[in-house]
Parts: sequence; structure tokens; C-alpha cells
Amino acid sequence: MQIFLAQEYHDITGPIDYFLLQPWMIFCAVAGTLLLAGSATWLIKRWRNRPAAVVTPRQRALDLLARVETEIDLLTPYQFSIRVSDILRRYVTEQYQLPVTRQTSVEFLNALAASSPFSEDEQSFLSDFLDRCDLIKFARYDATREDSRLLLDEAASFVKGGALEPA
Repeated sequence: MQIFLAQEYHDITGPIDYFLLQPWMIFCAVAGTLLLAGSATWLIKRWRNRPAAVVTPRQRALDLLARVETEIDLLTPYQFSIRVSDILRRYVTEQYQLPVTRQTSVEFLNALAASSPFSEDEQSFLSDFLDRCDLIKFARYDATREDSRLLLDEAASFVKGGALEPA
């Protein structure tokens, strides 16, 4: 009988692996997740650090003139002439690297005459333009919407190509 009992017992076997995923599958999933997270982080940083579009003084002035044009009926000719002359002054100052100062029109024109990149026709235009703006601003000339439109059109044509290209 003892022999019979010895035959009923089997040898002990190792544990059975019931995990359905293989180790290489886990490694690939972790590596893929890290790769996606790293790529997403890199793309986000690259997108945030992209260089801002450089807007030229000419384009900035044209954009500001277009914005002011939408307000031509809302602003008084006095307010409108101030805005248009400020846009043109800023354009000339930025485009031709002139020092930014708060000057009267006469001082501004004298500074341009001293070191001017403009022809005599362009200086004459600027002088006439700023004189008419000053007439509206300080002499309280009774300007109309047509006068405002004329100022806007002249400023836009000067910015678009009435001046020399900067060196």
C-alpha cells in the first residue's frame, strides 16, 4: 500500500503565469507613451517660442490709418486730424530711424530738414500736411468730413509710396 500512495502524489510545479501581456509589450507601451509625451512637450514649447511676425513701420501705419478710417464719421475733424498726424509722425520717425521727440510741427520739420531722407517734394508735402493739421487743431479751422477724408488719403498715399525707401 505504501507504493500505491506514493504514486498518487505528483511533483510540485512552479507558479503558472496568468498575466496576458508579455514584458516586451509593456516596454513598448511605456516607451511609446514617453515618446508621445516628449513630442507633445517639444511641439508646445516650439509653438510658444515661435518668432513673432515682424510688422514694418509702413504696414503698422497703414493698419492704423485703416482703423482710423472706420472712425471718420465718429470723430470730430479736430480729433481726426490729431490721430492722422500722429500716425504719420510716428511712421516717419520709425521708418527713417529718427529720434522720437514731442515736437511742434515746425520743430519736427526743421529736424527733418537737417538730416532728411526726403526729397524737396516730400518735405513740402509733409510741411503742407502738418500745417493743415495744425490749422484744424490749434486755429480751430471749421473742417468738414471731406477735409478729414483728404487728410487720410494724403497720409495713406505718402505712407504707401510717397517717400523714399529707408536705406
